[in-house]
Amino acid sequence: MSATGTRRLTTAQALVRFLAAQYTERDGVRHRLIAGTWGIFGHGNVAGVGQALVEYGGVMPFHQGRNEQAMVHAAVGYARQLNRLSAQAVTTSIGPGATNLVTGAALATVNRLPVLLLPGDYFASHAAGPLLQQLEHPVEADVSVNDALRPVSRYFDRIGRPEALLASALRAMRVLADPAETGAVTLALPQDVQAEAFDWPEEFFADRVWRVRRPAPDPEELTEAVQALRAARRPLIVAGGGVHHSEAEAALKALVDATGIPVASTQAGKGALRHDHPADLGGIGHTGTAVADDLARTADLVIGVGTRYSDFTTASGTLFQNPDVRFLNLNITAFDAHKLAARTLVCDARAGLTALTEALPGHRVPSSYEDEYRAGRTRWEEKVRAALRADDDSAVPTQTQVLGALDEVVGDEDVVINAAGSLPGDLHKLWRSRSPRQYHLEYGYSCMGYEIPAALGVQQAAPGTAVWALVGDGTYLMNPTEIVTAVQENLPVKLVLVQNHGYASIGGLSESVGAERFGTDYRHRAADGTFTGAPLPVDLAANAASLGMDVLRAKTVRELREALATARAATRPTCVHVETAAARDALPAEAWWDVPVAEVSAREPVNDARARYEHAVAGRRHHL
Repeated sequence: MSATGTRRLTTAQALVRFLAAQYTERDGVRHRLIAGTWGIFGHGNVAGVGQALVEYGGVMPFHQGRNEQAMVHAAVGYARQLNRLSAQAVTTSIGPGATNLVTGAALATVNRLPVLLLPGDYFASHAAGPLLQQLEHPVEADVSVNDALRPVSRYFDRIGRPEALLASALRAMRVLADPAETGAVTLALPQDVQAEAFDWPEEFFADRVWRVRRPAPDPEELTEAVQALRAARRPLIVAGGGVHHSEAEAALKALVDATGIPVASTQAGKGALRHDHPADLGGIGHTGTAVADDLARTADLVIGVGTRYSDFTTASGTLFQNPDVRFLNLNITAFDAHKLAARTLVCDARAGLTALTEALPGHRVPSSYEDEYRAGRTRWEEKVRAALRADDDSAVPTQTQVLGALDEVVGDEDVVINAAGSLPGDLHKLWRSRSPRQYHLEYGYSCMGYEIPAALGVQQAAPGTAVWALVGDGTYLMNPTEIVTAVQENLPVKLVLVQNHGYASIGGLSESVGAERFGTDYRHRAADGTFTGAPLPVDLAANAASLGMDVLRAKTVRELREALATARAATRPTCVHVETAAARDALPAEAWWDVPVAEVSAREPVNDARARYEHAVAGRRHHL
């Protein structure tokens, strides 16, 4: 202590101490807002934030990362698992350490998930410039590489003087705790300012609670919404990630039980209803189920709950084909609520769903409509069972049979994580979610390399829970480094590594648009540029073992089941490696997705693909 009511600390020390005293509160339950800090140190943060984390290690847990992008993914996985009520910070050096944050920041902001980024920056005094790794701009001397984080951050500030942190830190916390406009928050920290001392007001370090609001629906909007629901004969709810963020699953079930309105889910919303609820139709859109997409085409009222209506959900504007279809969007974010020219209900998902249920006593959809969608559910479930079932235990499993074996092993509260490749499509159609947090698909940014680090964050948020990261070989090669951190921190994540020798998803898309799987194979290339057909001598299981994981190799369906059961019981990070049969057995897409095809070409496959494209795009609608 120096003068009365102040504390003399460096800027970095003050920031870490401040972060340790921030809390969120919703429904009377309090959480640490910044529960820990991930870091990779270099010049730019080692003598500032690094020293501060040593100083305050008793109140701010530290996690050592291996890749800056991966640290952000881990923090995002943590925040999502805890419904955005608790987050983590990420600190990096200047230069490449900072620019490596950009992809993770974009993922966080696209998905509306909070993460605090603390990259080092150049000297605010400019006394030592140009620094190692400093980007010099000939006419804008205040530009640094951290400015690349501006468009992918919900809030950005460069702390040029110690006292600037007083206001900026509070603004940063407001955004992180905001249920509508959260995402990546960046405080760029010039390295000289990090080490500079200042007399900080004691109030800055007092415990501070940020209450996460549950805004109620506007009475007039609620009245109009109820009128629309009463008039609808074929309503359909599209459940998005906002249902989970609001912890509104029980409120959704209450509305559905009372009214009989069926529910289809986006990738982020899957699990909003248990898979065996009679009104759950599974996924919707390009990767959706036949029953959900068939009902979407004839729905006269689509009720979006916590969804931003991505192109996969709307089948690029071709899915909702009823000439009289109208939209009612319940969303805490007005930006999303107004999409598709909808009637709006701008409010918290749980508050809005509860209000709708209370305002609709005795209302129920026609019994013929319930009979229709329940029959569709039964037909689809038969396809799901066929795709997941393996009739020959001694055979090499297909990818969907891998999911079937995993389905037999997981518990209701296990978490299954995926983000990219061919697995998201199979999972959206086939996975039978048993609890709200079990299905963890990052499909807003669909970032290859997300799964392994996100599993670490989820495991930190849910110790004692079995956490599964599902990755293909392409995704694994993007970002396996955080396996080392899992070993170091004894996080018993389970990695299911599916070896299918190439980019299965983009390869199939390439073939469908006439590009003939160009650049998507993992095979030897001959001198003339053609592929020899021989797979590359790559052993990803050995790689995972070299990074410290226990590795189980499964060659047959029977061995796979045994390996998965062993992995689930393991107390160390464990990998199950399985090479799948070459033939793809996924169910076909039930709705279109817009990937423009070359309008002219000398190649016949391209021309055929263009003809199919022009036929499909003719079905796009603009809902006004």
